[in-house]
Amino acid sequence: MNTIKKFIEWYFSRESLPYWGILIVDCVVVFLSTLFTYWVFNKTQLIFNNRFEVVYTALVYSLLSIIGAKIFSTYSGVMRYSSFIDLLKLAYANIVNVVIAVVLSMVCQSYGLTEIAALTQTQTVITFVVATLVLWGLRVVVKTLFEIAYNTSRAQRVLIYGAMSGGVGIAKNIRSQRPLKFKLCGFISHDKRVKHLQLMGEKVYNMDDDLTKVIREKRIKAILVSPLRAKDFRDNLEIQDLLIGAGCRIYMAQAAKEANIVDGQLSEEDYESMQLKEVSVEDLLPRGEINVDLKSVRKMLTGKRVLITGAAGSIGSEIVKQVATFKPESMMLIDQAETPEHDIRLMMARDFPDVNATTIVTSITHQERMERIFSDYKPNYVFHAAAYKHVPMMEDNPSEAVFNNIFGTKVIADLSVKYGVDKFVMISTDKAVNPTNVMGCSKRICEIYVQSLNRKLRMAAENKAMDKNGVAKYTQFVTTRFGNVLGSNGSVIPLFKEQIKKGGPVTVTDERIVRFFMLIPEACKLVLEAGTKGNGGEIFVFDMGKPVKIADLAKRMIALSNAKNVEIKFTGLREGEKLYEEVLNELENTKPTFHEKIRIAEVREYEYNAVKESIDELFEIAGHFDNMNTVRKMKEIVPEYKSNNSVYQQLDAEIEAKATA
Repeated sequence: MNTIKKFIEWYFSRESLPYWGILIVDCVVVFLSTLFTYWVFNKTQLIFNNRFEVVYTALVYSLLSIIGAKIFSTYSGVMRYSSFIDLLKLAYANIVNVVIAVVLSMVCQSYGLTEIAALTQTQTVITFVVATLVLWGLRVVVKTLFEIAYNTSRAQRVLIYGAMSGGVGIAKNIRSQRPLKFKLCGFISHDKRVKHLQLMGEKVYNMDDDLTKVIREKRIKAILVSPLRAKDFRDNLEIQDLLIGAGCRIYMAQAAKEANIVDGQLSEEDYESMQLKEVSVEDLLPRGEINVDLKSVRKMLTGKRVLITGAAGSIGSEIVKQVATFKPESMMLIDQAETPEHDIRLMMARDFPDVNATTIVTSITHQERMERIFSDYKPNYVFHAAAYKHVPMMEDNPSEAVFNNIFGTKVIADLSVKYGVDKFVMISTDKAVNPTNVMGCSKRICEIYVQSLNRKLRMAAENKAMDKNGVAKYTQFVTTRFGNVLGSNGSVIPLFKEQIKKGGPVTVTDERIVRFFMLIPEACKLVLEAGTKGNGGEIFVFDMGKPVKIADLAKRMIALSNAKNVEIKFTGLREGEKLYEEVLNELENTKPTFHEKIRIAEVREYEYNAVKESIDELFEIAGHFDNMNTVRKMKEIVPEYKSNNSVYQQLDAEIEAKATA
C-alpha cells in the first residue's frame, strides 16, 4: 500500500507531470474522442478505409484544443487538487474549441478538403462533448485515487463550527492536506434555514440538534472553528461546555498573516495560509476585537529615541516588540533581571537588526546610574513598565514595594522632566483602585505622584512663553490602568497548566473570585495609543471585557487537557487579595476618548509639594524596614487603602478608632 501511495504522489506531482504533460494528455483525449465518435457513427470497415482522413482530422482537432486550453489555462493546475472551477474551465475551453472546429469543418468541406474534415458538424460537436466528459472523469478519478491513497485511519473525525461563514473554506483546506489530518463528518450552523441540508456531501447540523448524540454516534474527536465564527464561539460558553464535555478537542484557525476579510468572507489566499491550532483556554476567553490607530502611533514614534523600563517583563517586552516595528531612531531597554534581559537582546538582534537597541541591566532605583543613562541617551519617550507586581510578595516586603515601585517611579519621572522627555507613559494596574494590598497601594501612590507632577508642570508652562504653535511645552505624564493580561509572569494560567500536568490539585483561592483578562499584545497596543495621544495628566482605563470566574477557568483548563481525576482545591484568599478587581473607585467617573475601549478616569487632583513631602517621609520610614510603620504611612497617603485578609487590618482599626474618637 505504501508503494502505491508513493507512486501516485510521484506520478501526479507537478515535478513529474508538469504543465506540458497535462496538455499532452488533454490533446490525446480529444484525439481518441474523435476516433471514437467516428466509429460510433460509421462501420468499422469504413473507418479502416478512411483511416488517414480520420486520423488527420483527429490530429487537427487535437491541435485546435490547445487554443481553448491556452485561453482558460486548463493545464496549469495540479490534477489531484482539481475543483469545480477547473471543470468549468474545461467546459468553457471546449466550447471555444468546438466553435472553431465546426467553422473549420464547414470551410474545409466547402473547398473539398475532406482530408481534414472527415466528421460532420454534428459528429464534431459530439466529439468535444465526449472529450469534455472524459476530461472531467479523468480529473475526478485522479483526485479520488489520490484521496483514497491518503485516506488514513489516523485522521481525526471532525465537525466544522460555522457552515456558510467560512466553514466551506476550511473544509476545502483540510481535504487538500497531505497527509490527511482531519476527516470531515459534517457542519454545525446557527442558521436554521440550512438545517439538515448537505454541504460538500456532509450533513449540516443545527444548534437545536442533539449534538452530544451526533458526536457520540459519528465518533467525532475534534471541532474546527471557522475564523469568521470565532468571536461567536468565544462568547457562547454553553456550546463550549457541551463540546468540551463530549470530549472534543477544539481547533481554531491561526492565519499566518492578517486576514483579508471582504464582504464577510476570507480570500482563497487566506485559507491557503491558514493553520489550525488546538486551542488553549486563553483562546476561548470572550473578548471583543480591538482596533488601534497604529498610523498615529507610528507617526509619533518613528525616528524618536524611546526608553523602556521593565523591558524584559511580560508587558515591557511586548511594548519593546511593538515599538521596534515603528522604526524608532534608537531604543534604550532597561531591566534588572539579567537572563530575561539577555533574551531581549537576542530577540532584538534576530527580529529587529536594523533598530539601534541598547540593553542595560540595572535597577531603576539606582539614581546616579539612571542619571547617566538619561544624560547620555536623552529619550523623547519613556514607557515605564518596571514594577514589583506579586501581591503576596509585596505584602511581606512593603519597604521593597516602596523603594522599587514608588521611589523608582519618582527617579524616572524626575529625570524625564530634567532631560526634556516629551512624554512619560506609566503602566499601572486595576489593583491601584480601592487598594486592599501593599502592591496596589504602591501603584496608586505612583499614579498620584506623576499626576501631581504633571499638574505642576502644566501650570508652570502656562505662565511661560509658548512655542511657535502656541502650545506650552512640558513633559506630559500619562497613566494607563488595566487588569490581568493572559500569559504574564505570575498569571494563574501558567500555574494551572503546571498543576494539571502534575496531576493536580488545581488551587483556587476562592470559589467566588473573578478577574478581568486581556491579551498582552492587545493591552500594549492600547498602551501605545493612549500614551501617544494623551495630553498629560490623564489616567486611562481600559475596557477589559467580561469578568471571568477563576473556578470556571480552572474547570475548563482541566477539561481541555483531557486530564482525569484532577480536583480543584479552594485554599482561601491570600493576604491582600480581592474577590474582584475594579478599574475605578466609587468616587471616580469616566469620560470618553478617541477609542471606544479607552476612557479617562476623572480623579482627584493633588498638590505636588504636599505629595512630594508625604512621599519623602514614606521613603524615610521605609528605610528602617518597619513593616507596620511603612504601611501606616501608605494608608495615610491613600485613605481608601483598606487591607483585606492581612496583618495590616489592625492599622485600619487604629485609623477608624482615631477618626471616631
